[in-house]
Amino acid sequence: MVERSELTRSLPVRGRSHATFAIGGWEGRAFNSSFACFIIWGATFCCMKVKAGLPALLLALLLLTAGAAQAGSIVPKGAALSPNEDGHALSAEFAIELGNRLEDAVARGVPLYFNLEFVLERPRKYWVSEHIATRSLTYKLAYSSLMRQYRLTTGNLHQNFGSLGEALRVIGRIAALPVVDKDVLKPGETYEAAVRLSLDRSQLPKPFQVDALTDKALHVEAHVLRWQFTAPAVAQ
Repeated sequence: MVERSELTRSLPVRGRSHATFAIGGWEGRAFNSSFACFIIWGATFCCMKVKAGLPALLLALLLLTAGAAQAGSIVPKGAALSPNEDGHALSAEFAIELGNRLEDAVARGVPLYFNLEFVLERPRKYWVSEHIATRSLTYKLAYSSLMRQYRLTTGNLHQNFGSLGEALRVIGRIAALPVVDKDVLKPGETYEAAVRLSLDRSQLPKPFQVDALTDKALHVEAHVLRWQFTAPAVAQ
């Protein structure tokens, strides 16, 4: 049982087409989305109708809105505990969406860190829940421009991937991770389990940490999955 934890190279953005445009002397880049196209059309229409003295700041704001990225999310799709020779193991699956800004950042060499947290407790009727087990795991995801590959590091283990999507799918699939030691659980007793996978913003470079205070495009919302687990009875 472990201790309880608190639950510029110009590279293309992989998997996204974009277009470069110029309006009123301003240049920008928009990703392929209907919202971006609508904003660009609106900005072009304004340039045709407004006077030549329209402040450049207003146009800049329109262009920034066109390239605005959405916040990311990490959503658990399912989780389960299963017995093994050493106790019980965790299996879980998460859908990971980083958003345009963070995908672009990691493609430019900014490493991202992810934390997997698991907690198991036994509810008590007249007192706080009893802590049974905690397990945490840290993933480091980085892009190597020399190898043109994404490297995923967990402890002393390394894996290389040809695309960001492949790396994120592996991070989001937890298979047979030991979390509870043998003989810790009482057969037939019900426990409450919780698991979460999150982006560790504290390990982002300082400029990103500052920007993340106001820029929602650098936020990745992490959802917690909770469920009840009944320890299986011992076979006779």
